[in-house]
Amino acid sequence: MRKFTAFACLLLAALGIVVAQAQDATPTIEPWVCPESVQAMENKTLNIFNWATYIGETTIPDFEKLCGASVTLDYFDGDESMLTRLRQGNPGYDIVIPSDYAVPTMIEEGLLLPLDHARMPNLDNLIPELRAAPFDPESEYAVPYLWGTFGIGYNVNTVQGPVSSWRQFFEHDGPVAWMEDPRIMLSIALAVTGSDPNSSDPAELDTAKQYLLDHSDNVVIIAADDGQEWLAKGDVDMVIEYNGDIFQIGLDCQCEDFAYVLPQEGSGISSGFIAIPTGAQNPDLAQVFIDYILDPQVNAEIANYTAYPSPNQAAIEAGLIDPIMLENPGIYPPEEILDNLYFLLPQDVDTEQLFNDIWTEIKIALQSG
Repeated sequence: MRKFTAFACLLLAALGIVVAQAQDATPTIEPWVCPESVQAMENKTLNIFNWATYIGETTIPDFEKLCGASVTLDYFDGDESMLTRLRQGNPGYDIVIPSDYAVPTMIEEGLLLPLDHARMPNLDNLIPELRAAPFDPESEYAVPYLWGTFGIGYNVNTVQGPVSSWRQFFEHDGPVAWMEDPRIMLSIALAVTGSDPNSSDPAELDTAKQYLLDHSDNVVIIAADDGQEWLAKGDVDMVIEYNGDIFQIGLDCQCEDFAYVLPQEGSGISSGFIAIPTGAQNPDLAQVFIDYILDPQVNAEIANYTAYPSPNQAAIEAGLIDPIMLENPGIYPPEEILDNLYFLLPQDVDTEQLFNDIWTEIKIALQSG
């Protein structure tokens, strides 16, 4: 299934070399130092709008210690809710971390500020092909943060394995959790019913909607970016989730109860980008924070803690990525798996509204049923 954007093709080519480069890891990385210019920003507060499980354990306290600033974290559960919030007027966020398909929309609608590359020497640490995203080839507004995939997480003790298909999820005789994300859920249904996961054809979307409705009897929750917690608690047997979230609960329990799979019908790649929203209260401090995030040691700590792949070539070449994760195909997929994945493409406002309307219809039907 070659449903690649130019960016996806670049990602595939780039990832083909990073693991090999890591075998010869020798560079020494100096610790990141807060620039002197930030001294004038001490005691300021940096407000970050992020996903709930998308930051390292020490990322924030280390930055606060290094730069003398304080940091607040607010969380969103999907790009749609994030966009809705910023469209209403930025309440003061200085950093936002949208998915790749949301970035072009944010640029077009004037929701992002231009970046000052002179304040970000660590931009050069990124895999060049990933930095040059087709929707922002000069990284004028956003730069790669982490990336990953979405697929099926399941409890190996309650699910007859191995799991290899979306149909096994939708036909599972037991409780499952969907994801509160219309683009992801409808892309899956489109793929299962034989259509392009990025289709906006009304007839194909209607077929996808009906497939979800016809296979919703086992749904106990539409999870708002916390499906992995429902799985960890044993409330569901299977979830649709991001790879990092599933691997995180496995690390937390230090057990082998949970597995993650990319289904054979195809699944998606999602890249997170870091950017500064229009209306930021402390854009200068935000510029410094982005450079901090792009430091090899800092980005590796985030990647190793969250179990999401790093786009930081310097971190990989220096051997800072946990080799167990680097060799795990569920975290860093090999070419034969990447070949069956797709990116969610940007949509215009009318198509975005169409997806949201269909998703609302589905949720109403599930509630009434």
